[in-house]
Amino acid sequence: MNIHYFQHVPFEGLGYIETWIKEKEYNLTATRFYEKDKLPDLNQVDWLIIMGGPMNVDDEEQYPWLKAEKEFIQKAIDANKTVLGICLGAQLIADVLGADVFPNKFKEIGWFPVEVFEATHKFNFPQNKITVFHWHGDTFDLPEDATLAASSRATINQAFRFKQNVVGLQFHLETTLACIDALIENCGDELISNAFIQSADQIRNFAPNYIEENHEAMQLILEHLESLTTVSV
Repeated sequence: MNIHYFQHVPFEGLGYIETWIKEKEYNLTATRFYEKDKLPDLNQVDWLIIMGGPMNVDDEEQYPWLKAEKEFIQKAIDANKTVLGICLGAQLIADVLGADVFPNKFKEIGWFPVEVFEATHKFNFPQNKITVFHWHGDTFDLPEDATLAASSRATINQAFRFKQNVVGLQFHLETTLACIDALIENCGDELISNAFIQSADQIRNFAPNYIEENHEAMQLILEHLESLTTVSV
């Protein structure tokens, strides 16, 4: 299987997702927009994974590649490719599906629970709630014909499914200790006092309690999408 991912900044990579891909021995390629990489041939892509970043979906003047990226995401969805968006990636999917993306009432940064809904078969999660890692200020309306998959106290639309093979996750099940350190180093100025923002020390101290469970949940989602994928020949 050929998996391609979009990376927007050096400090938000695949995390655990890369571990899973390597264990499966799938082909992995990337477009790193901050290095001005070219977009791939869509015909050679089975999965598209879109990672996070501090920019907004409409920051095309500052980041001109956003326009081409959104057009590619739309083509991938239209071609029935498996598409997974994380944080900004979920917002980009929502945007191309016609939903509004806008600043949330609260920034949500740290380890907070989300409720996972029965309507989406819980992504095969064994529980109704899971504490996950968040780092986002924007949110989105639920795209038309999409199914809401998860909510938190601060953010109603935390995850969604479109058709069967397009998934948007506002939170970071893929995060690792290294990912967390990189985010704190590069975006630590966002850690201001707020009901839904934890301190750097809290984020680091809580991480060992939840990372393994988050990776197990990410694995369930990846394996479910894997079961739906028809590989291009």
